[in-house]
Amino acid sequence: MIKTKFIAAFAVFILHHHFIAATEIFVSPKGNNQNKGTKEQPLASLDAALRQARELRRLKNPAIKDGITIYLEGGVYQLEQPVFIRPEDSGTAQSPTIIKSLGKEQAILSGGINIQNWKKVTSKIAGLPAIAQGNVYVADVPIMADNVIDFRQLWVGGEKATRAKSTPDVKMDRILAWNKATESCTIEIPKSGLKYAPGMEMFIHQWWAIAVLRIKSIQTKGNQAELFFYQPESKIQSEHPWPAPWISKETGNSAYYLSNALAFLDEPGEWFLDKANRKIYYWPKANQQLNKTEVIAPVLENLVQIKGTAEQPVSHVKFNNVAFQYSNWLRPSQQGHVPLQAGLFLLDAYKLKIPGTSDKAGLENQAWVGRPKAAVEAAYTTATSFQNCRFQYLSSTGLDYQRGNLQDTINGNLFKDIGGSAILAGVFSDEAMEAHLPYQPKDERELTQNLQITNNLITNVTHEDWGCVGIGAGFVKGINIAYNDINEVSYTGISVGWGWTKTINAMSNNRIHANKIHHYAKHLYDVAGVYTLSAQPGSSITKNVVDSIYKAPYAHLPEHWFYFYTDEGTSYFTVKDNWCQAEKFLQNANGPNNIWTNNGPMVKTEIKQAAGLQKSYQHLLKEQVAADKRWEINFYNDAKK
Repeated sequence: MIKTKFIAAFAVFILHHHFIAATEIFVSPKGNNQNKGTKEQPLASLDAALRQARELRRLKNPAIKDGITIYLEGGVYQLEQPVFIRPEDSGTAQSPTIIKSLGKEQAILSGGINIQNWKKVTSKIAGLPAIAQGNVYVADVPIMADNVIDFRQLWVGGEKATRAKSTPDVKMDRILAWNKATESCTIEIPKSGLKYAPGMEMFIHQWWAIAVLRIKSIQTKGNQAELFFYQPESKIQSEHPWPAPWISKETGNSAYYLSNALAFLDEPGEWFLDKANRKIYYWPKANQQLNKTEVIAPVLENLVQIKGTAEQPVSHVKFNNVAFQYSNWLRPSQQGHVPLQAGLFLLDAYKLKIPGTSDKAGLENQAWVGRPKAAVEAAYTTATSFQNCRFQYLSSTGLDYQRGNLQDTINGNLFKDIGGSAILAGVFSDEAMEAHLPYQPKDERELTQNLQITNNLITNVTHEDWGCVGIGAGFVKGINIAYNDINEVSYTGISVGWGWTKTINAMSNNRIHANKIHHYAKHLYDVAGVYTLSAQPGSSITKNVVDSIYKAPYAHLPEHWFYFYTDEGTSYFTVKDNWCQAEKFLQNANGPNNIWTNNGPMVKTEIKQAAGLQKSYQHLLKEQVAADKRWEINFYNDAKK
């Protein structure tokens, strides 16, 4: 009997000792998933570490009562599929799951692939402009699952290369006309000529959004060409009234450029993907040596998916000091891209012959929207967080808390070099729900509530879809957007609200406080540093600093820019003590009970100085992208016009 008790006690000791060690799980790019996950024998992937942690929780071992920490050794983890975090991975307030970099070197979760073995092309390339002949390099495009990988961005030495396009540098041409009946656009044929090529696209600037249209055919007549497009974007682009192509004798028609054809590869820094022949061509800049430089193409659209349910949310999973890099964005290549606003793309939209809906008697159009992909997506979560992380080289949205989020935190992160919005939050419209209807779910667990977005540096974002925003929130409740620094944005800095409605809905008690927003509106107007929509009782915009609005070169209305813009239906807001250079605001079709107090250049200096990153986060400012010297800034004299 004594011997039996001794053996049982020894077994418990061994089991307990094993799981104590397992509360710290180690992962390394040089690891092996057959290892134990110790520091000496690390695993190779975050997926394997999450599984090990999941098993510890399933077995309810008491050794994890203080939590599980997954340490990622510094280096690149090239993902072959998104990391999926599910309810069974949840921790608790007392026993969280923490995923963090080990040591000073940051762990990088990458959705990209390195393109190597570049060779200079010495023979003539059919279809390449004469100016580029002898200057272009070529490499084989990697194959995945027997298919040539497709991508819309290329990063050379950490710098975004330009997808071959018809106009030089930042210049754009102007359309001549848009024919809604034939769903076609007329342009002037450039001096270099124009010939249809498979995969060719049109990028068009229209009011507060852009559109990307896949060209189906081109018909030429004299010095003009008529462009026709694929469905579904052809019908949507010609039927939706807001925002439509801009036609104006006073300010010029909508600007555009054509892209994705070998014939457009005529400048250093441009590239073209020839999928048919599995080749990629690139004209290096003067300082670039391709075989000594890292050239990365994004492959995965999602890097991390955190997906719970209303009944079982993912809880207490925390990322700390981890980098998320190189996400893809393929929708424009597959279905075109015609957004309504803030990057939310139209699924269908048209003008009503007889105005009026159940919520708005005078509404003259209807629209249904979808949501762009994000590098990191989170739905039905509780008390998850991203702190001290890096989101960079991403083709679409950086981080998206989509729905059912409660008391989550986004704090102290860097969002840089991102094609879409840095951060999105909350439901905008479900795909089956018309975009102008108030959203009030029967189950409040669907709402994104009490999300903290604080002390993040957001710089050089929205450079792919110009109509995206720094921080965008839809139907959210209790969101706190505070002490962020947002700059180098093509459109609006912070946008909160959706629906264009004065009707009370799911939104309330939202706070936009002490943010610093500058060097924005680089490409699109009908814009502001802070922009709101719809009724949001108990909400406030306080002590923010908004400055340095770019003179967008192709704005539909050159004067239609603002520091603060409460748009259609905005109600029950307090707008107080915000500093900006001039009292240039817009209150468009607002609802009741908005209070505006002490906004403009008269705001106290100490309020101005306190906006933006707080002291312990100001080290992030060394990552800030410098202002673009190619653009002028709108100043007070412009604001008085």
